[in-house]
Amino acid sequence: MKKRIYIAFLIFSLRAITGQTNVGTTSASFLEIGAGARSLAMGGAYVSLANDVSALYWNPAGIVSVVRPSIQLYHAPWLVDTDYYHGGSVVPVGRFGTLGFSYTAITMKEMLVRTVQNPEPDDYGEKFDAGSLAMGIAYAKNLTDQFSFGLQTKFIQEKIWQMQAKGFAVDIGTLFITDRGFRIGMSVSNFGGKLGMDGINSAVDYDIDETIFGNNDRIDAHLDAAKWPLPLMFRFGVSKDFTLPAKQKVILSVDGIHPNNNVERVNAGIEYGFSDILFLRAGRSFLLIGEQNLTRSEIKTSREQQEGITLGLGINYRIPRGPKLRIDYAVIPIGVFDSITGFSIDISF
Repeated sequence: MKKRIYIAFLIFSLRAITGQTNVGTTSASFLEIGAGARSLAMGGAYVSLANDVSALYWNPAGIVSVVRPSIQLYHAPWLVDTDYYHGGSVVPVGRFGTLGFSYTAITMKEMLVRTVQNPEPDDYGEKFDAGSLAMGIAYAKNLTDQFSFGLQTKFIQEKIWQMQAKGFAVDIGTLFITDRGFRIGMSVSNFGGKLGMDGINSAVDYDIDETIFGNNDRIDAHLDAAKWPLPLMFRFGVSKDFTLPAKQKVILSVDGIHPNNNVERVNAGIEYGFSDILFLRAGRSFLLIGEQNLTRSEIKTSREQQEGITLGLGINYRIPRGPKLRIDYAVIPIGVFDSITGFSIDISF
């Protein structure tokens, strides 16, 4: 059974690593943002460390580490007046494994509809909005004492005005813990078909032959929008815990990332914990990037995408005779844009 899982995972991994650098050629880009203040504060180096509800995003196999029913909510004010939300819940079901449910959303405020005929509408004109949504159901199980496997299926939707694109994707992950305590994680995210916009806004009137006088020049028709692949991403990572005196602990984590629409890169992160109450974190995304076989413009773009050092902190608190709370905060530099902040709250019952 274990060998079959490895073979199936290898097939998906080969599909992922054969991708090329195609910046801006995939749909549903919101799936690449990242979820959870703890993981993002560590530079997104989390595929092997994923041991909380945010594992639903990074590596579904990691939810086997959640031993109590838990929920997590994450929010970050994103770029150009948008908001990013991610949430999930994980429910252990004993020897049958672990179930998880997640959602990811991008929202924005309504804007006025502007057309060629009316480029400056008044405040009472027609308005539109746009947004993206993903909802997933995950299952994970320990196949041995050291090896676990996870799978998540997701419904994905992007919408703008009266147009929308819908599709499905699959996330697959594995997690292996060595005898020396090294955690080795791998995942393939967003494996699925292509998305293309469709809706009433693509309706047009069409004249089949403009050279014929008196024919019907108002035939109902619609424009076909191109379909684009999802942002397929392969992650491989290693992490290790180091126990120090006086109830201190340090975690080091490193991930290698291969997306189908960008350059390969390495993320790294560190977490310092004191008495399982206070945590300090730092990390770096795009620490190393693969620039071989790229043009000068592509190299410039990839370097501009390099983020600065991410920072964060977390606090654990157990309510007397109640659930355990963990509140995390992260500061995330976004390349040429300003830094953003993210908050998440984790509740274990």
